[in-house]
Amino acid sequence: MSFTTGHVGLNVSDLDRSVGFYRKIFGFDLAAESADEAHRYAFLTQDGTLVLTLWQQSEGTFAPGLPGLHHLSFQVPDIDAVRGAEAVVRETGATIHHGGIVPHREGGSSGGLFFEDPDGIRLEIYAPSGADDRPAPRSDVPTCGFF
Repeated sequence: MSFTTGHVGLNVSDLDRSVGFYRKIFGFDLAAESADEAHRYAFLTQDGTLVLTLWQQSEGTFAPGLPGLHHLSFQVPDIDAVRGAEAVVRETGATIHHGGIVPHREGGSSGGLFFEDPDGIRLEIYAPSGADDRPAPRSDVPTCGFF
């Protein structure tokens, strides 16, 4: 038996804000959204495939110090796509870690942008190569592991 990752579901505190954020940065389509104010959710797709579900059932911000999701990562074809995404992320005013695009490790070519959504959920947009024009933030651990 083999498994592949299906969609990812995230708890959010403000569905409208989160839908706007994820659609702006990732270009997802809004496939479905609840009309029930007591049970708000949205399904976001890309090329007709469900990628992300958002569930408005949280308060406060994401607590990275507790067990659970570490970060959510999205791969793009090349570093130019990461740079394009970085410009959009900066427009949103999102928290960006490491000052911008960095490699996954010292001497590595893969890397990307590490940032947070409006609820503090840690995100990554990366490319398999082309991020080696800057040093890694730390030489002793993977960049995506500690931000």
